[in-house]
Amino acid sequence: MKKLLIACLCIPLFGSSLNELIGYAINNSNIIKKAKTQVELSKLKQKESRQSRFGKLDLVASYNHYNIERTLAPLPPSAMKSGKYIVTSKNIYSVGLNYSVPLFTGFAQTQDIKIQDIAKSLASAKVSLTKEELAYNIKSLYTSALSLQDMLSAQNSYIRALKELNKQISYEVKLGKKAQIDQIKAQADTEEAIANKEAIKANIDILKASLSAIVGKRVTKLAPIKIRVTKSLPSVNSLVRKSASLNKVRVKDLTIAKSNQLIKKSQAKNYPQVNLNIYAGKNYAEDINKDKWSSENLSQISLNVKYNITDFGASNAKIEQAKVANLQAKLDRAQTILELKRDIIKARAQIRASFATYSASLKRYKLTKKAQSIEEVRYQNSISTINDLLLAKAKTMLARAKVIDSKYNYKKSRYYLDYIMEKGIN
Repeated sequence: MKKLLIACLCIPLFGSSLNELIGYAINNSNIIKKAKTQVELSKLKQKESRQSRFGKLDLVASYNHYNIERTLAPLPPSAMKSGKYIVTSKNIYSVGLNYSVPLFTGFAQTQDIKIQDIAKSLASAKVSLTKEELAYNIKSLYTSALSLQDMLSAQNSYIRALKELNKQISYEVKLGKKAQIDQIKAQADTEEAIANKEAIKANIDILKASLSAIVGKRVTKLAPIKIRVTKSLPSVNSLVRKSASLNKVRVKDLTIAKSNQLIKKSQAKNYPQVNLNIYAGKNYAEDINKDKWSSENLSQISLNVKYNITDFGASNAKIEQAKVANLQAKLDRAQTILELKRDIIKARAQIRASFATYSASLKRYKLTKKAQSIEEVRYQNSISTINDLLLAKAKTMLARAKVIDSKYNYKKSRYYLDYIMEKGIN
């Protein structure tokens, strides 16, 4: 396959370079910051799920007022038989420590830890995708603005050429070699070119404003970029194979893995739930008979087992919901693969089309320049009219504009392929 390689020479860099703007936006964009907060949130949830395995220790205190007096502690039969004095009061205070921990939850805690681990990876992958999208949007606006800047430069050259033609015609009108109508037509074309120049400048300002908004700082000057136009492209199959490792697919894989764990978590209620509870503390009260404060030490260890016999289908409904969500995630992944293949084919087609347009535009520009030179000679020798010359100049300008536009469109199509393959910030 023959390749067409065209290197575009750039003037020295000035203003903000494309990579500088992308780097600044990634570090300062609110969109990226928001995505990163999701990563931090998932880390905290991950920590919470891990720490929950160790239970919780609480300092507990209470005050109870009763209508009739109560003992500070439950009385065993031996205490009543011994004839020991028993403190009673209507107002009892208590303070102590309570430790509770789930010993067995039907593996729900284990599944929850795995879910939060997956959620953390999912959030990180989404941050990468957000960065890629931001970089592509900046590149698209940047190249559009550069394209218009080159258009503006070409338009200025066109206006200068028309003004020189005006001077020449004005001089020849004075000498009686050319008619006044020729000067009027040349002046009209000059004014139209000036109006077009102002429109281009306005569009540049709009694009710079849009670029400033997305980057997060004011962009006034843009540094040129090097563009090499080439027809070479990797095959669709090789790109599709590489797409299997992209974050777009990884997000779907993680979503499927998360839904699998949610199914297992929802099945935890089919198992017994075992909890351990330990309490140690003191009860305080003023004896109703002796008006003296007294206290009793209390401790308690309890092991609770709960097994749900039936919740009339509620748990099964949740399990089925989790299975449906899992199926949806798998279908979503399959659709993502199809859409990736479509986008790869589309991007390659755009690159080929923009390459062909650029090649044809470049050839046309060379031919129109040659035609313009011929028309200039013909007009000087009064063989053709001013209309023929102005038309030739306009065609040359249009062809030059098409070369500029197609060159930057080619670069945009390359950026689009990089965006699909997640190479935009590498």
